[in-house]
Amino acid sequence: MELRYRHEWKHEISYADLLAIRQRLRAVAESDPHAEGGRYLIRSLYFDNLDDKALREKIDGVNLREKFRIRYYNGDTSVIHLEKKSKRAGLGTKFSAALSREEAQSIVDGRLDWMMDSRRPLVQELYCKMRYQGLYPKVIVDYTREPFIYRPGNVRVTFDYDIRTGLSCTDFLNPDCVTIPAGDAPILLEVKWDAFLPAIIRDAVQTPGRHAEAFSKYAQCRIYG
Repeated sequence: MELRYRHEWKHEISYADLLAIRQRLRAVAESDPHAEGGRYLIRSLYFDNLDDKALREKIDGVNLREKFRIRYYNGDTSVIHLEKKSKRAGLGTKFSAALSREEAQSIVDGRLDWMMDSRRPLVQELYCKMRYQGLYPKVIVDYTREPFIYRPGNVRVTFDYDIRTGLSCTDFLNPDCVTIPAGDAPILLEVKWDAFLPAIIRDAVQTPGRHAEAFSKYAQCRIYG
């Protein structure tokens, strides 16, 4: 199967930028129909090894890299996704597989044998990398997202803010697992598209004086260790 990589811009923006860009987007794009009140809460659990391979590759700007995470939305643990994000020369692609609540909890708890017999290739891949590369649950990342969609070009524009870290707690299905602000985390504007970025969206997300950056919510949430 041919991999489909997508283009991606990330900008750290101010609250004033958010208000201006949001107003322009509302005139030309549509809010993600899955968002409640125009936004949703995301909780992710990221994986790394004892050498912090994923973190170091991100910081060092390694050309070909990947990271694994488990994610759910708005506190709804009935729908959980295992995801692998891969980057190549600044382009990104994502693989996803559904997990039950029980499967996700077993991964958090280190009960992995069932994964070897899974019919989901991504689950099997994570199993192998947990066994042989030493991947393990590393940090919880919480944040709020406001998503917009522009269908020509398959464009997705998001504002991410209120980024929080679970510190040493990795029991991400536990509602009592407290998260705290991840330092002085910025508001993040992300723009993703396939073959072309329509001019109407390019104009809508313009932020004079700001440039695309390689910001990582995972790296931000590792600032305390």
